[in-house]
Amino acid sequence: MALTRKRFERIAQTAIEAIPDEFKPFLENCVITIKDRPSKELLREMEIPEDDGLYGLYEGAPLTEQNEGDPPDLPPRITLFYASFVEDFETEDEIIHEIQTTVLHEIGHHFGLDEDRLAELGYE
Repeated sequence: MALTRKRFERIAQTAIEAIPDEFKPFLENCVITIKDRPSKELLREMEIPEDDGLYGLYEGAPLTEQNEGDPPDLPPRITLFYASFVEDFETEDEIIHEIQTTVLHEIGHHFGLDEDRLAELGYE
């Protein structure tokens, strides 16, 4: 799909604003950024083939690994990868749906859910 980065950013904002209210509190202290694409190094670290798309990445300590006495970490960060979305989806509605699914998937990582559990919940 031909979609400018600027338009993608507006679509992403719309998608995130439309996430169900029950999940919005989990985004309050979370930074959401957009990058063009994941680095080759990141894909290698995650054991993802370069020709596969990576839509999002959660960075931060999951709540299950945080202790009350720990020094504060940087806020959790969710990165969305623009190129993966525009390469894999044909319509803005499909992109909006996948952005929402990706953000909810990454929020799940914040709560310590692994890939198998996220798949069981429908956020793969």
